[in-house]
Amino acid sequence: MRTGSALALALSLLACLAATASADTGAKIIERCTHGQSLSGFSQKDYRRALQELPTEVEEYSDCGNLIRRAQLAALSNGGGGGSGPSTPSAPLTPAEQRAVAQAPKEGAAPQKVGDQLISPGVVHADVASALSTLPAPLLAVLALLLACAVALGGRAVYERVRARAD
Repeated sequence: MRTGSALALALSLLACLAATASADTGAKIIERCTHGQSLSGFSQKDYRRALQELPTEVEEYSDCGNLIRRAQLAALSNGGGGGSGPSTPSAPLTPAEQRAVAQAPKEGAAPQKVGDQLISPGVVHADVASALSTLPAPLLAVLALLLACAVALGGRAVYERVRARAD
């Protein structure tokens, strides 16, 4: 009887340690991300756990959510290999691109060719629909109400002018 209870106790302790270890892996990924370290070498389960455990402050004020998702996708496409953290260097500029960047302050607002894209300084390509969809619903309701009031007042002013001319 004593060996059975000791075995049950040992198995329950192992189960607790395994759960703690996997929970620590999510926290480890988040910590590595916030410190700019590599996020490679984890399993899909670990990345999912890290995304579930990601604190709101880290999600709002850093790019860790996106970086963890990218590392998760990289691990998936590499057959379990890892992604990289925020410290991944970008490709170096070619000499022509370096000259274009050096000339940018002298050229003013003229469009510049960077790589295969034409970049116009000061132009922000934004979709109005995406800008409106990010607004909270109560704010959208207030804006719709204000727009309806403006249309009603404008319509009334036009009606009164037409009526005044007719008299």
